[in-house]
Amino acid sequence: MLGINNTTKQKINTRQLHKLAELFLKVYKKPSALVSLAIVGPARMRQLNKTYRNIDKTTDVLSFSSSVDKYLGEVIININESQKISKYREMLLELGVDLGHNQTATRNYIFNFLFVHGLLHLIGYNDENEKDRLQMLGLGKKFLEKSEKML
Repeated sequence: MLGINNTTKQKINTRQLHKLAELFLKVYKKPSALVSLAIVGPARMRQLNKTYRNIDKTTDVLSFSSSVDKYLGEVIININESQKISKYREMLLELGVDLGHNQTATRNYIFNFLFVHGLLHLIGYNDENEKDRLQMLGLGKKFLEKSEKML
């Protein structure tokens, strides 16, 4: 189950996010787990990044896992960063993802990709080195491909 807290004025497709989270939890054998998603702007994300990681700059996604039974934790997405297509163009090409020229579809894919990336962190994946980063990117792509067929 997914709880969403959108602190921005930008609209998001909550129904799609609920379905994505439900499928993710089912695929990763945590169907009864709870997850929170917070959508924030750059100032709040910078503050969180500085407080919890001692890095004084904004970032695109943060994840905080939980030790509470049935609650995996929280994913926080910086909505502004997720909409910077040029920032993710190289990553998408590296993964072999071509979304054409539809900017709305591309932004939606990036947002969903960041959400899945955060969920992967919650279940124990890490991207602190290049090998692990590539593994997480591949898992995210594979999951989104699977979800397109199932949702």
